[in-house]
Amino acid sequence: MDELIGARLPHNVEAEQSVLGSMLLDPHCVPEVVEHLRAEDFYISQNRAIFEAIQSMFTLNETIDPVTVINKLTVRGTLEAAGGRSYILKLLDITPTAANVAQYIKIVRDKALLRVLDETTAEIHDVIISGEGEADEVVELAEQKIYEIRSEKKSKGISPIRDVLENTYAHLGTLAKNRGKLPGTPTGFSTVDSFLTGLNDSDLCILAANTGVGKTSFALNICTNAAKMSGKAVVVFSLEMSNEQLALRLISGEALVDSKKLRTGLLSDEEWVAIAHASETLAKTKIYLADATGITVSEMKAKCRRLGEDIGLVIIDYLQLVSSGVRSDSRANEVAAISRALKIMAKDLNVPILCLSQLSRNSDKQERRPRLSDLRESGAIEQDADVVMILYRENPETPETVKLLIEKNRHGSTGDIDLHWDGKYTKFTSIDNSYAY
Repeated sequence: MDELIGARLPHNVEAEQSVLGSMLLDPHCVPEVVEHLRAEDFYISQNRAIFEAIQSMFTLNETIDPVTVINKLTVRGTLEAAGGRSYILKLLDITPTAANVAQYIKIVRDKALLRVLDETTAEIHDVIISGEGEADEVVELAEQKIYEIRSEKKSKGISPIRDVLENTYAHLGTLAKNRGKLPGTPTGFSTVDSFLTGLNDSDLCILAANTGVGKTSFALNICTNAAKMSGKAVVVFSLEMSNEQLALRLISGEALVDSKKLRTGLLSDEEWVAIAHASETLAKTKIYLADATGITVSEMKAKCRRLGEDIGLVIIDYLQLVSSGVRSDSRANEVAAISRALKIMAKDLNVPILCLSQLSRNSDKQERRPRLSDLRESGAIEQDADVVMILYRENPETPETVKLLIEKNRHGSTGDIDLHWDGKYTKFTSIDNSYAY
């Protein structure tokens, strides 16, 4: 028990001993303890050795009581490391009752989390003292590590089917009351919404295309439609264009004024009136723009949390420009980390994320329609995404005709959708000119 002397890290000896004593007194406690605690959650090495033995016996469906546990430790050669026979029998005497095991578990778990936090802050302190990395990189490292601790603490356990069915039934009831409305955030393109049932909460949706096909314009069209139709906030993170450039595109599509004229300011009186009306309409929406060069996923998540609005959609333009915040020797590994972080962000914020992505350069040279494997660093992106859509101009001689290929859809079918592209107004429309679901 030498670790008890001079120990400074957070721990509670009595709680650890009472957890083990409860397992020895009442084997029915074992599943609950094993579900919520791990061996490293025990600070005292003797307690950790005893827990590992009981956990192993539980896994092998062996009888658990003081005699069998002592025998198990003897066979494993760890009886002395566990404090010996006398210490194990002592656990029975000092445990008040097995009925309070849930409280003992909570105390042990809380102390373990504090130790993890202490270790994490020490790592961050070492990075600061070493002078390696810029301030933004260190902040990003700190945010990531703290978020990992929070995510682990909030992880859900197993839910009984009756609880899941109750929630599902309530969700179906809500859909029935709102018959005709999309369960997800509308894109404003009727055929797209019929395929996807809108952009659904916690989904990571990838919109990919080769350069110049119009993926940014299509995303901004969805932005305007979603904000107007849902009434919720739509946040656009652009890593390539300024807020003013984004606003000009939004105005062009809403006012139907030539985007070139907007850039030069050579506008007629009628066009100024159209711009005024469009600006008034857009100002009433909850669209938020952020030109965010070099931004990380955790920074985007933090900005969304601080917004304080009911967010219906987050748009990111585009994935390959997002910073991972950590140095990596492999760009593929870096993109994989970003892709996974975006999926976690969508789930954590419970909002759909529409993330734009480039296709590999080879796909533009080959005379065939693009496919999932053409996604740049496709492995991780394809795995993490719930929906993958690819904009494809089949015939360069007819640039106004564009296909939207729905290549992956966890919630339904895949297929092709025909769109009309009006480059003058940077605006896509459905071929049937239908805007609503």
